[in-house]
Amino acid sequence: MSRAVTHADGLVRCPWPGEDPLYVAYHDTEWGVPEYDDRALYEKLILDGFQAGLSWITILRKRDNFRRAFDDFEPARIARYDEAKIHALMQDAGIVRNRAKIVGTVKSAQAYLTIMEQGPGFSKLLWDYVDGKPKVNAFKTTATVPASTPLSVKISKDLVSRGFKFVGPTIVYAFMQATGMVNDHLVSCHCHAVCGGRPRARRLAAP
Repeated sequence: MSRAVTHADGLVRCPWPGEDPLYVAYHDTEWGVPEYDDRALYEKLILDGFQAGLSWITILRKRDNFRRAFDDFEPARIARYDEAKIHALMQDAGIVRNRAKIVGTVKSAQAYLTIMEQGPGFSKLLWDYVDGKPKVNAFKTTATVPASTPLSVKISKDLVSRGFKFVGPTIVYAFMQATGMVNDHLVSCHCHAVCGGRPRARRLAAP
């Protein structure tokens, strides 16, 4: 199925969340809503890296576990993880236990801190690629939505050069879609017209 579908609540949505309530809520309230917070962007980029080879719903169901395991994705803490912490994470059944991706999360945190300390800031670095506002696409079917674009290739190369891990062009484009850098809701989806102007609710840090 590649066209938008009408749900029982009367709203037309992209087909990919299906009827899963968690997935539908994510589609309606998060995916494609512009995210400008530095730390939140880091979290999403890392989770998209963990998604590689899996479905996003798998990661979404484990997201709270990831947040607990990775100190609420505070880069300053993650950047200091040692071998003992990495070993402990590899024993945590609540997350995806992939050593390369866990180590990559630490490396990416270190790269993030460099950008924050030496400029230009993580959010500004990313959003400058789209002049600070979402690029609004007009796809009618999911079959026409690209897996990557020349811009995602460019951003990927930039992030890799700065030391980020698991940031290939396909991962970066999924990240761009999720964080609202591009609006890839299908044109008939009820979110297409509104998500670019909807402020993303701030999430409180875990205690």
